[in-house]
This record gives sequence, structure tokens and C-alpha cells, in this order.
Amino acid sequence: MDKKQSDHDVNLKGTLVSVFFVGIVIVAMWVAVYLMYLAR
Repeated sequence: MDKKQSDHDVNLKGTLVSVFFVGIVIVAMWVAVYLMYLAR
């Protein structure tokens, strides 16, 4: 039972890291587009 619980926690941590990574990439793209807009 403990093995399954720890696997579940690892999966959730991996999912959380993936979501944060995707969010950071999206925010970085928006910032890049906004800076290009300001630079024109």
C-alpha cells in the first residue's frame, strides 16, 4: 500500500512540475511578443 501511495505522490509532483514548466513557457512567449510590440 505504501509503495502505491509513494508512486502516486511522485506522479503528482511530476505533473505539477510539467504544469509549471508549460505555464512558464506560455508566459515567456507572451512577454516576448509584448516586448516586440513595444520595440516597433
